[in-house]
This record gives sequence, C-alpha cells and structure tokens, in this order.
Amino acid sequence: MLTIYEIRELVKLLEQTDIESVEVKDEQSRIAIKRSVHGTVPVVVAKPTVVAPIVNEPEKLVVVKEAPKPAVSAEPKVEPAKIDVNTENLHKITSPMVGTFYAAPAVDSPPYVIVGDKIHNTSIVCIVEAMKLFNEIEAEVKGEIVQILVENGQLVEQGQPLFLVKID
Repeated sequence: MLTIYEIRELVKLLEQTDIESVEVKDEQSRIAIKRSVHGTVPVVVAKPTVVAPIVNEPEKLVVVKEAPKPAVSAEPKVEPAKIDVNTENLHKITSPMVGTFYAAPAVDSPPYVIVGDKIHNTSIVCIVEAMKLFNEIEAEVKGEIVQILVENGQLVEQGQPLFLVKID
C-alpha cells in the first residue's frame, strides 16, 4: 500500500502535467487519482484488494482531500497589455528556462516593471521559478517596456517572449 507521502507526491506530479488521471495498482491495493477541470486534484480514492479471505471485516474506502491552492489573484496583478504593437522594431526579453513567471519579488510587493518603465541592462524585470529556485531575469538592454506578454503565475517555456522593449 502506498504511504500518504507517496500519494501526496503522486498528486503533486499530476498537478505539474497535462495528465487528467492516473491509476496505480499492486498486489495489495489500487489507487486512482483524477484531476478536476480547474487543474486541482480534489479527491484521491484508495481501495485495498483482498489478498486472502478475511472474515467479518468489510472492505475499507479511504478518501483524502487535497487542500486547495491559494488563488493566483492574491499575488500582484500584472496583466499582459492588450494593445496592438508593431513588434518588428522591438526587442523581446525571453525566458532563459522553463518555470513559473513572477512579476514581483513577493506577494505584497509591487511588480519589478510595468508598461512605460525605463530599464537598463542590469534592471531586474521578473523572476522565473524553476525547481524551487527563484531566478532573477535581467533586461540585458536599455529601453522602455512596451508590453508585458505573460501573466503573473503563468508557466513559461524556455525562449518564450516575456516582455517587448523599445530600445533607446
């Protein structure tokens, strides 16, 4: 039988993928985990299988509820600008790695940059969290932030544009 810690790890792995459900069986037990529409895993059901006949003992059903994650809206709200911009003459600041984009250093802090901010080569424009490491991303160019292309808390890919900058 899987321990509660192994089940929790399985749930965490499922949350990080596009897989909607997973089922694990062994000689003694069966566990099925299904993700809801919103990407959380609300219920885990484990049902032991009978290996030898047991007299006067009913089958057990275990239900574990995963605590809901806090809403991303509690973090600073930096939404991508919805303006039409000619991107040909603009520099794209891209993500150097796969991870989670954060616009501010903490939940209660203002964002590093907003549209219209002047930046320098060493200006920190955001954080990309990868494997519990928070990586500060520098602008590497001097100019003005024209557009923010991702939302706070959004997963980003390596090479994905994060900002558009009008170079000075």
